[in-house]
Amino acid sequence: MTEMRDVPATPDTPAGPDAPALPVTFRPSRTRAVLLTAALAIFVVLTVIAMMLPKLGPGERLSFVLTAALLSGVLVLLARPKVVADESGVTVVNIVTRRRLDWAEILHVNLRVGDPWVFIDLSDGTSLPALGIQPGIAREHAIRDARALRALVETRGVGDPE
Repeated sequence: MTEMRDVPATPDTPAGPDAPALPVTFRPSRTRAVLLTAALAIFVVLTVIAMMLPKLGPGERLSFVLTAALLSGVLVLLARPKVVADESGVTVVNIVTRRRLDWAEILHVNLRVGDPWVFIDLSDGTSLPALGIQPGIAREHAIRDARALRALVETRGVGDPE
């Protein structure tokens, strides 16, 4: 079983070659595809049902369509997370929040066995969940993305002050 270990880069294992070219966007592509497909399917099915049921009045049809839109909207929100790294820093977009981080604010990127997503340790002593890198459906892809983000942090950030 492959896992990402919390081992900092050493002179023997430089982070530079593993770092991807910037800008780069990390997102759970398979999970996103499943969620967006389900959102579309739910909206279409409920709308078609609303239009095909002959005993429904206009208000009831509208309530079916609005319910379909609400359910689809929730799934679209769940598909929103991503992590975008560029020359000036990292933008973490979670379900309903967005946070911009300078490279100097990021100390470490963690994805431990059993973690639902990456956690970014910050210079203010807090940890920020980054739902854009999650091992749910595509575990190896998430590990690869976490390593790439870690390599970027190690080459562009100030690193752990200890």
